[in-house]
This record gives sequence, structure tokens and C-alpha cells, in this order.
Amino acid sequence: MSHLFQALAERVDAWRTARYDCPDFPAIREILDFAIEDPATGQLRYLRHAQFRALETYWYLRLVLNTPRIPDLYATLFPKPKERREAMGLTAREIVDMIADDGLDTVLERLQTDNAFVRKHGLESLRETFALDYPSYILALAMGAGKTILMGSIVATEFAMALEYPDGPFVENALVFAPGKTILSALRELADIPFDRLLPARLYKPFAASFKLTFTRDGDKTIPITLGSSFNVIVTNTEKIRIQKPTVRNTAQSRLFAGTKDEEATALANLRLQAIASLPHLAVFSDEAHHTYGQKLLGKWEKDKETGEPVFKDDGIKKVRRTIDYLAQETNLIVTINATGTPYFERQPLRDVVVWYGLGEGIRDGVLKELAGGIKVLELGDGEAGTMVQSVIDDFVRDYWPVALENGAPARLALYFPNIDTRDELRPAIESALLAHGIGPDTLLAVDNKSSDATRRAFEAVARDSAAPHRVLLLVNMGTEGWNCPSLFACALVRKLATSNNFVLQAATRCLRQVPGNTAPARVYLTASNKKTLEDQLAETYGTSLKALDAQHADRVEKTIHLHKPHLPPLLIKKRVLRIQRKADSGAATPLTFAVPDTPAPSGPVVQTWSPVLTASGDTRLQRLDAGDVLLQPYTPMLDAYTAAARLATSHHLPTPELLGALRSAYSQNGTQPNQDKREQLQIPEHHLDALALQIEAQRSQYEETWDEIEVAVALVKAEGFDHAEVDGQSIYTARISFAKEREPLYKQAKDTAHAALALQTSFHYEGYNFDSTPEAEFLDWTLGLLQSHPHQIEGLWFTGGLTDAGKTDLRAEYLGDDGRWHTYTPDFVLRRADGKHLVVEVKSDKLSPDIHADMARHAAGEPPQTQEGRKAVALKRWEDLNPERLRYHVMFADTALHDEGKKTVRDFILG
Repeated sequence: MSHLFQALAERVDAWRTARYDCPDFPAIREILDFAIEDPATGQLRYLRHAQFRALETYWYLRLVLNTPRIPDLYATLFPKPKERREAMGLTAREIVDMIADDGLDTVLERLQTDNAFVRKHGLESLRETFALDYPSYILALAMGAGKTILMGSIVATEFAMALEYPDGPFVENALVFAPGKTILSALRELADIPFDRLLPARLYKPFAASFKLTFTRDGDKTIPITLGSSFNVIVTNTEKIRIQKPTVRNTAQSRLFAGTKDEEATALANLRLQAIASLPHLAVFSDEAHHTYGQKLLGKWEKDKETGEPVFKDDGIKKVRRTIDYLAQETNLIVTINATGTPYFERQPLRDVVVWYGLGEGIRDGVLKELAGGIKVLELGDGEAGTMVQSVIDDFVRDYWPVALENGAPARLALYFPNIDTRDELRPAIESALLAHGIGPDTLLAVDNKSSDATRRAFEAVARDSAAPHRVLLLVNMGTEGWNCPSLFACALVRKLATSNNFVLQAATRCLRQVPGNTAPARVYLTASNKKTLEDQLAETYGTSLKALDAQHADRVEKTIHLHKPHLPPLLIKKRVLRIQRKADSGAATPLTFAVPDTPAPSGPVVQTWSPVLTASGDTRLQRLDAGDVLLQPYTPMLDAYTAAARLATSHHLPTPELLGALRSAYSQNGTQPNQDKREQLQIPEHHLDALALQIEAQRSQYEETWDEIEVAVALVKAEGFDHAEVDGQSIYTARISFAKEREPLYKQAKDTAHAALALQTSFHYEGYNFDSTPEAEFLDWTLGLLQSHPHQIEGLWFTGGLTDAGKTDLRAEYLGDDGRWHTYTPDFVLRRADGKHLVVEVKSDKLSPDIHADMARHAAGEPPQTQEGRKAVALKRWEDLNPERLRYHVMFADTALHDEGKKTVRDFILG
């Protein structure tokens, strides 16, 4: 185990097994448990598995390891010096000998002071990592894995924890960086995240009421936030706030006003930074974080004119790091999170990586399109580019022209050119190749970084509008980072492209983003010259190769299910509900008494003192002068005895007169004050109520369990739990599901049945059905066959076992597990007859038959069930016991096929 993220993953696995144990902040267990829709199958409610794994890791770092700096994290995870130096990449023979002689700590000190040593061994990125004074982590997720949603998930859970624990060490404000306007526009996805699917209802409501999202706009002198406020998320590109004068175009007008414009732009950046620096409990998120690392981007080596020694000069986007350093000095920066898909620079791995999710994993999990057999290397020289583009067009039209996504977006091809001259030179050959297939040039769109606004809008439409007409895109310096075009199925790299900034890798992998429901693989066309560059960049960035990607198959599949019947009538039944209530005679013999709490009043608010100061560069900024030690007088509201007694009675279900008497007895000597009727009344400080509540629980904490029978309307499906969109005036409800690829044959749509029309009419309230086993799918086909061939009064035959999320269905029976916790279980099928009677059917494996039969017998004898499967069956049997006129529960057993002896009950129910 030689990497930080690998050692960390083992610890996170153990924390998950311990059910996210965190005694000081137990709400984190509630949040992470909520993310899992179905614990039995591992189906997640909203996040993808890679995103959830990253979220788990983040909270392990925050709460279990207390947000360590990277050097401290290495020391914790690798206590042995040999393992630690290997994990840090200090493996050169000279360094190993140096550590053996002088110790690891001495070498780490030299890392910060010896430029020649750092340059010789390529340790620039490690030096920066160890120089940071604040915690900074890299989440390395391949493109398409959902880095933006992950950042939003971290923010939402941090804010929820801050609201739950106001005095805890949690983030209350967030700044999200994005390098460039293209990536900034991709971050607008933050505004569309369904946070109610990330947070339990009780935590979501206060979060939604507090959350404020702000995107910076060109020309605004500051950021429209309340200084010093909380629960802000500010999204900006680095150019708007980093500490650097912008480049001004060299025109006559700009030369005339150069000094004024430079000063104004710098002042604007400072104003924005000052606004951000006023926000307490800040976290910084850097998207595409590899831009802040690497020798070229950090700066460059130069010889010192006096000594001749190499000196590292800061330059370029390194100043983004300076901006974060500035914020760390001006406010309490809690953590920096860097998201990137390329955690390498010039073969130097970035040593801050705490989560790694590469291209191969993305293809395996169905997050990215398959490339198996789809990498086409054309052994043509750059002088044969015309032949290449004709071959690419012929191949793409033959294999992909009929392909489309579920939303109707047609498959598209992007051809990347090194410059505009090459593109214009080859465009006639591309148009001729298309015309040979009867395709006109109106399907082409040529885009570069100097294109008109209209052309850029057409380019943006290709990514988001399924009806966009352009299918073949000719790109120069466009279509790499931040461009998310799901309908892009193929990329072609024409002639030798630039090798800087991983351009070849970014261009070649743009077509890999997967869309639920798509089964077509991606394709990449390369020249021999670009193949070598791509191989190098794949090895540097992901530690993989073209051969490995060409052989990688998906292990998981994502599908989009469509809700056809959002308003199914509910199942009206009686249920037993467990209630916890105070014993009727609790504490009757002993009167309730209070002791006046010795609780100090809360501190008054801090009075901050600020002053405008003039810096050496001529800028004006605000500087704080106080030390946080000037406080206003504390104030706590005073309550009369009646008000205090009423509030305590509401919380603890005790008689108000009993509480009133106890308060009068305790506070009668504590002070009184005349009221409007000239009578004296007790004065009870509001901050005493929590302490008084503890005294009540100490004397009256005697409870009992009781079961009540209530009538409930069980919703078989809840439309509000699905994603909703309006298409042509019609409401469309969808949800995304994920399952193992070997189960793909068990994913059925109505058209896959022998009676498609009947299936749509009577079944498939959502489509498709994601069965767990072949016997489940067989049961649907067999039952549809009965309905097709016999007169019946069946109104519905619905597969319900595929929806287990409480947000999508109420059909969930509760049972007490071996762990002492309540769990929920959803049966496989519900049949409804016109007379209002229901048959609930469960399809189970033969090997579970002994446990279920034994526990059913125990239930009939009034004994509790003993096995997990038996507990599930008994929970549903209790529904039948309470509703014999409305509902029957039936278990069918199967090995590879359904047993005939179980079919008679179903047939009798259908035939009435």
C-alpha cells in the first residue's frame, strides 16, 4: 500500500462497518445513512457510488481525524518512516540514503529550503503540499463522475451539521473557484441539486431556509452578500478575485488608460476578496484543481544573477494559491477541497490525493461509456490528414448515424485540429465525405476561441439541446475542460495536437460521458503521432494505458425509469404503530421539585472595530483592530412562571399546574417584579429552561411502549419523490437507478413482454421494472398470461420491489432486526381487484423456505420470529392479520423457476 488514498480507504471501510460512529456529532450517521436508499442492495438515493465514497472519506477526515493537515495525515496513516517516505514518493536512492543517515524529518525540512534538492528530484508539488498552513485535500474523480454535485453535497452536509451543532467545528460559508468561464458555467449545476435527496427532512428544512447561492458577475464591484453572514456559497472564476493584475489588450485606447484600468481591476478584486474574507467558518473549493499545481503553473526556475543558484520564481495561476493563503490569514479557513480528474502534473503525482477514481473505474461502474474495441489508430502521417478525416466520417456515419439518446439527441462527432488553418484546409474533405452519404454541410459546426457569439451559442446548444442540428463539430482550442456533451459519442484527433495541459487527453476522452439508458460504446480516432502523446498522458494522469481502456467493460449499468402512473390510488389498511408514552403513574408518589440552575447567561455579542488603511501599493482596505474581547452586555429574556410552565409542559407532556407549583417553590426567593395588575410575578431566565428540562427527565423518565391501531393510506408510488420536468405541457417524472451489469437481462419494459398492450394498461406503473431475480420476472409474465386468457377483475399488477425509497413509496413494512434497530422491507408485487381487495406477493428462494415457514409457525403460536427473512415475512403477515377483508399476503418459492404449488393462490385471487 503506497498511496495516501489507499490507506485512507481501508480506514473509511472500517468506519462504515462501525456505522459511522461519532459520539460527539451523531447526526453525521443520520446523514450518511440517509444517502443509502436500500441497504440490502446498496442502491443510493441520489449520489453515485464514487461520490458517496468521497463524501464518506471527507467526513472521516473531518470528524474522526479532526481535519489534519497533509503532513499530519501522512504521519497518522504511515507511522513507520519507511512506509511514509514511500507514500510521499521519496524513493530516489540518494533520498533513501539521506533519510537513513539524517532522519525523515531532516529531509522534510530540506524540502522547504533547498531549491537544488527539490529541482533535482522533481519535488515541487510535494514542497507546496507540505508548506500549506491549512488542511487541503484533493478529490481525484474522473470526468463524468460528478465533481460539481460532490462539492454541493459536501457544502449541504456541512451547513446541515453547522445548523445542528451551532458550536461545532463546521463550515458555515463556502467559496467555489473555477478556472475560466467555461468551467464556471458548468458549476451552475449547483443551483439544480435536489438537496432534499441529500439531507433527511428534519435537517433539510433549516438548511433550505438558510442556504444562499451567489454567482459573481462581470462588472460588479463587490459580491452581493451581507458581510459577516453565514450559509453563503459564492461561485466565481479565479480571474475575478485572485491577487493579480489582469492582462489588458494592447490597443491605443487601453494604452492611454492602462494605469487607470489596472488599478481599477485590482481594486475590484480586493473588494471582492474583502467581502469573502469577512465570512466566518469558510471552506474553499477549487474545481479542476490541477491548474493550481505543476512546475509550469506554479512558476519557473531561474538562475540567481549573483549566486548562479537555481531559484524558484512564483508565476501565473500560482497566485490562486496566494488568494487562498490570504483568506486563511483573514478568516478562519476550515478546509480547502480541490476537485480534479487529472491528479498528476508532468509525471509528478499530487500528494494531497485522499480519494482516487479513475477512467477505468468510471467505465466499470457505468459512469463512462465503454471504449472496449473502440480505440481506432489510423497509421497515417500528418500529411495524410485528408485520408484520415474521410475514414473517420465513413466509420462514424456507418456505426453511429442512427444512434440517439433516450431524449432524442443524435450521436455527435468532434474533430480536434491543432489550428484554424488545418481545420479550414481539411473542411472540404469532410464536407465531401458527408455528401457521399447524402448528408449536407448544415450538420457541420466549426468553432474556435475567436468564434462569434452566435457560433458559440450554437456550440453550447449542442451540449444541452437534443434538437440542435449540428452533429459534426470542427474544434480548435475548444471542447475540452468543462464541456459536458452527453450526445458526443466519438472524438477524432487530426494531425499532431499540442501536448501542454493534457490537451490530447482532455480532447480524446470528451466522448466518454455516459447517459442512463445508453448502450452504445464510445469511439476515439487517433493518428500515430497523437497515440504516443495520449499513452503518455494516460500513464501520467490515471496510471492506465490505451490497452487497458480498450479492454475495460462496464460492471454496472445506469437507467432512467419513467413513472407512467403517478396517481395510483393508495392501499387503505390498518397498521399497528409503536408509541412511546410516559407511564400513567410515573412519579405520582414523589412531587416534582426544581433547584434553580447555576447556569451563566450567554455571552454578549462581540463588538468589532475596523479602520480603513492605505497600503504601500496605494490600495485602500479595511483592517480589523480589536482582539475579539469587547462584548456587549449579555441579555437573556425573562419569563413569567406561567409561560415557563407552559413551555416545559408542551415539551415533556406533564400537567401545567404541577410544573407551575414546582417553579414557584424554587424561584419564590429568586426575585419578583410587579406586573401590569400591580401583582408580583416570578422572573425565570429563559436560558434556565434546558437545565430545568434535564431535572424533569431525571425525575420523570419512566416510559412504556404501547401499540395503536390506525387507518392509513399507503401510497404505492409518490410522484414527488421523482425528478419532475414539463415537456410539451406534459408532466414527466423520472428517476435514475443503477445495478450490476449481469442483472441487465432482468431490466424489463412493457415491450419485452408477450402482452405489451395489456402490460402497459394493467402493470408497469413505472418503466422499466428492475427485477432482482429471474423468478420475479417469470411471475410477471405468468400473471400477465393469466390476465390475457381469463376474464378477471384485476385493476393492477404492479412490481413494487424495485422502489424502496421512502420518498417514492409508502409500501414498507417495519421489522426489528438483530441489531435492535427498526428496518423497513418492501414486498415484490401487489395485485388489486376491482372489489378493493389486494394480494401482496413475495418471491423467495427455496433456501429461505425453512426459516420463513418456521417463523410463520412461531407467529401463529404467538412467539416472536428468529430469522431475518422470517421477520420480514411476519411483518407483512401482521398486515394481513389486521386487514383480513382487504389484504392477503402470499410467499411463492422458487429455485431457478417458480414452483407450481404457489401458483394456485394467485390464480384463485385473479379469478375471484
